[in-house]
Amino acid sequence: MSASEATAEGAAGAGRDPAPTEHPVLGEPRLTVGGSLVESRSGALFENMDPATELVLGHCADGSTEDMQDAIEAARTAFDTTGWSTDPAFRSRCLYQLFEAMEAHKEELRSVVVAEAGSPVAMTYAVQVEEPVADMAYWAELAGSYEYDRPLPDREVFGQMQRRLVAREAVGVVGAITPWNFPLYLNVAKLAPALAAGNTVVLKPAPDTPWSATWLGRLAVEETDIPPGVLNVVASSDHLVGETLTSDPRVDMITFTGSTATGRRIMASASQSLKKVFLELGGKSANIVLDDADVASAVAFSAIGVCVHAGQGCAITTRLLLARSVYDEGIELAAEAMRGIGVGDPWDPANLQGPLINARQRERVFGYVEAGKASGARLVLGGGVPEGLGRGFYVEPTLFADVDPDATLAQEEIFGPVLVVIPFDDDDDAVRIANHSRYGLSGAVNSASEERATAVARRLRTGTVSVNGGMWFSPDVPFGGYRQSGIGRENGIEGFEEYLEVKALAFPKS
Repeated sequence: MSASEATAEGAAGAGRDPAPTEHPVLGEPRLTVGGSLVESRSGALFENMDPATELVLGHCADGSTEDMQDAIEAARTAFDTTGWSTDPAFRSRCLYQLFEAMEAHKEELRSVVVAEAGSPVAMTYAVQVEEPVADMAYWAELAGSYEYDRPLPDREVFGQMQRRLVAREAVGVVGAITPWNFPLYLNVAKLAPALAAGNTVVLKPAPDTPWSATWLGRLAVEETDIPPGVLNVVASSDHLVGETLTSDPRVDMITFTGSTATGRRIMASASQSLKKVFLELGGKSANIVLDDADVASAVAFSAIGVCVHAGQGCAITTRLLLARSVYDEGIELAAEAMRGIGVGDPWDPANLQGPLINARQRERVFGYVEAGKASGARLVLGGGVPEGLGRGFYVEPTLFADVDPDATLAQEEIFGPVLVVIPFDDDDDAVRIANHSRYGLSGAVNSASEERATAVARRLRTGTVSVNGGMWFSPDVPFGGYRQSGIGRENGIEGFEEYLEVKALAFPKS
């Protein structure tokens, strides 16, 4: 079957075992290379599976190393020969066009995200679809309004007055490698600021969620004036095709979100050509509930949060740290909250927890459950397959108590609906346990006293902290982590400037 034939089959899916059609999903199977929608060089396709049903939704062109090299060459040529990098007003106009196209096709994007990522449809009215669509307008505006030149005061240097200027300009060709958990959001979070800053981009999405990327390529080609080669999308069943970006000397920067292990490998490969690297990696974030906190609301932050989208989020507070005076109460409240979570069909608005992305990830989560039992932690709730959900990659909301801070459960990122509860003695002990991690992505602190909570929050070695339920998530707030949670920041002015180089200019002043 060719990619064009797969497009024709559209809503019903392509190939064997098409997914049920009560929720039509129109996929885009073609790659975007050099301003055109194309099949892979070999004509090969790979299946796109619905994790809620284990049925095939359709197909996507299976990009190879040769396809990736074509995309890199197109991006390099576009950066070197067009005015994209030097015309912020034009970039802004083109990105507003892409925003308008995404807005017009939002329902198709919503269906794609629910179907291929298994995201609860309720989440598409926030972070999974609505917010990334709106975020595109934020980046379009910033492309035109950002002050790329910053004059410095005149200064005498070697006996002569100098006029100085600090200029920021695009890095060049950006290779963007994205995961499957929040596919549309993360694709936009990378390509939008990179494009807004004047770079050209080659986007390699996760093989589990290709259409959330290929749709963006289609919209850019068909509904914007973005020049050919400025945005390229190469989907592939082979993870290593993306790593071609890390070693190719024509690529100037890598932006990656995913596991810390993969981040290390990408950084090592990129070091051969000293590429600029942005890494947003794993997390094992702690929610600290101090002894004077509103225990019910503080506990719900983690107990519900770890179930939403089956716990497949890097910034979720998967460690619940409870003061000993509220420990038993907190465990009961966490169990009660997790029992109330709707688990099942992601198209049902009542369900906040859908499936894990694939069978491999589900087995990985079950492996952590068994490790938790073996370590002596107390299994309070869950740990298996939900009743009546034998098809699809579902795991019960799972709660462990009495977890040793050094145990695997408390130290490794599980990426599933598993919450671990750890007691602490006082504020110092809470900070010590929270910081006892190789990660440092996010966290939360809860207290009746904002002053006390803030004092604890400032001692946490993490990139973001929620204080008494505060929400930091926004396109204008920098997001990233300390230690092995990554390098650099995504979003905000800080995230925009990740995609810019700094140039100093000096002029003699007569």
